[in-house]
Amino acid sequence: MPLRGAGSHTLVPMAVKALLFDFDGLIVDTESPSLAAWRWVYEEHGQELTLDRWSAAVGTIDGFDPVAHLRELSSEPVRQDVLERRLDHELTLTEAELLRPGIAEYLAEAERLGLRKAIVSSASREWIDRHLGRLERLHGWDAIVTADHDPERAKPRPTLYLEALGVLEIEAAEGIAFEDSPNGIAAARAAGILCVGVPNPVTAGLGLDAADLVVDSLASLPLAEVLALLEAAEPP
Repeated sequence: MPLRGAGSHTLVPMAVKALLFDFDGLIVDTESPSLAAWRWVYEEHGQELTLDRWSAAVGTIDGFDPVAHLRELSSEPVRQDVLERRLDHELTLTEAELLRPGIAEYLAEAERLGLRKAIVSSASREWIDRHLGRLERLHGWDAIVTADHDPERAKPRPTLYLEALGVLEIEAAEGIAFEDSPNGIAAARAAGILCVGVPNPVTAGLGLDAADLVVDSLASLPLAEVLALLEAAEPP
């Protein structure tokens, strides 16, 4: 669905009751630190990690095994000390990340409009709680649904979204999902939920055209206008 201009709205158009947010790369940009850390590992072994290869890992579990791939490329063994330093490097970079632009405003507007708020993520609850805690955003969610290392529940399967609909006690048509990756968009649409694609620096080149609406940043378009644009969209 193309992005169109919309007037100012003070009421929620259509029967939306909840906003469902992905976490990694959507609420906090953990994708850029992860890719940067793994690219460092590849460089230490004289290899290159391309975005095309890495894209399979975004928004899911077991979509891509960077260690196995590196072993295929390199004649040298993958050094354990480098892998350990990679994790430290990624965590250091991630800890510096704040809420992505527009997220705080969307959460505040959802609160004002009486909309429920949920996180639906292929990550673990421990990982999400860690970052929500440091950002003082741990409370105020009506549901947090995570895959917790289970690839059978992870996106692009609709499982997590269907579980979230049950916890929120809403129908698919009463929710809007916000996703940054093709895997996430596929999961939301498979659950019958309208989806807004919001690219981050890693996923901007992956193509989010399967979303019902794509915006460069949530900071560039207020929630009321997104709701108005989606009002005329066909159900997935």
